[in-house]
Amino acid sequence: MNAPFSLPSAGKVLSIGCDLVEVSRIQDAHERHGQQFLDKVFSQEEQDHCLQQPNPHPALAARFAAKEAIAKAFTTGIGEHLGWKSMNIAHGERREPRAHLDANAQALLESIGGKDVRISLSHTDGTAMAVAVITG
Repeated sequence: MNAPFSLPSAGKVLSIGCDLVEVSRIQDAHERHGQQFLDKVFSQEEQDHCLQQPNPHPALAARFAAKEAIAKAFTTGIGEHLGWKSMNIAHGERREPRAHLDANAQALLESIGGKDVRISLSHTDGTAMAVAVITG
């Protein structure tokens, strides 16, 4: 049976990271700090996507978890080498989540022999999680 599309070659797995976050934590931060919190953590594209939803906080929390998972996969955490906006969580051609890296994050990826960062997101009303895989 022929698939209607083909999956890109994954390459070898270099590193993985995961994160789990309570949606209420992100909602509380948003309510306490408003736009300042959103602008610190999320790109305009991420904000536009999430804030158009009736309840934006699970989607925001999933993207927050994705950024943490990516930073864990890089083993750097958020800080000196990767900032919150070093990673933009967008959608691919089939609406799958995709991590777009800024120039610094891309250089870090290449320095470890990486070619791509794959992510998977999931959330309920109360919890969001993400897994990031760096492939080479």
